[in-house]
Amino acid sequence: MPTEIHKATDPKERGQKPPFPEERQSPPGTEGEMRNKPDHGEQSYRGFGRLMDRVALITGGDSGIGRAIAIAYAREGADVAFTYLSPEEDEDANETARWVKEAGRKVLPVPTDIRDENNCRELVRRTISEFGAIHILVNNAAFQMTHQQLEEFSSEEWDRTFRTNIYAMFYLSKAAAPKMKPGSSIINTASVQAYEPNGQLLAYATTKGAIVTYTKALADLLGENGVRVNAVAPGPVWTPLIPSTMPDEKVRKFGQNSTFGRPAQPAELAPAYVFLASGESSYVTGSVMDLTGGRQLP
Repeated sequence: MPTEIHKATDPKERGQKPPFPEERQSPPGTEGEMRNKPDHGEQSYRGFGRLMDRVALITGGDSGIGRAIAIAYAREGADVAFTYLSPEEDEDANETARWVKEAGRKVLPVPTDIRDENNCRELVRRTISEFGAIHILVNNAAFQMTHQQLEEFSSEEWDRTFRTNIYAMFYLSKAAAPKMKPGSSIINTASVQAYEPNGQLLAYATTKGAIVTYTKALADLLGENGVRVNAVAPGPVWTPLIPSTMPDEKVRKFGQNSTFGRPAQPAELAPAYVFLASGESSYVTGSVMDLTGGRQLP
């Protein structure tokens, strides 16, 4: 029986539209506190064995895009390790773990701060110790804050943004790549902000531009090892990051300027991460997949 995601549905009607009610949270934000719950594919995603018996490590897998990827990967047959921040995201992490287990796969939730290189090394070690291998690395976790003036961006916040969004990708790729066999895949989450940066997201947008370049350079470096490296560049996506880091007026209107007049739901992005991790994309590396809802990337 086809689920909603497999039907030819009007894309303008697939998800919630602005205006959104007040959703104010403190960073990092949690799905459990959101009034308008994101759709992670809990009821809609159906797997076809594309990732059978593979092992995936996902950063920021407790909610948002990360949870949608974890659910999709598990239903495609993969065991899943994922990171989250404790204690703030404990409840969300438990929910992700529950969905992976319901899909009949093993799960390893790891509370850790990926800004620290030693933590990243230990994360890869634990994943391999638990599951025996690592075939898929999804560098998804991100931090952002919005400001109106340049002087409002503190050096501490700039450092946190870079360490979360780009340093951690380097740390984890460096630790995982030597353990990854040919046919493995690294997938990085970039953003439309890499191409159409908003000054109010100066630090975040700058890291996303770096991720695009990093993805292409790493693909060139690891190609001879048979490890593919790609990125996904989403546009506006309804996740806890939005109400926890943006002012109320922007949250209320979030996604209204997209072609479809709404933000994406995490469930709408997960199939791209499945494709890039699977053998169906065996000739795809150094690519940035545009999932911006109609915004044209160069």
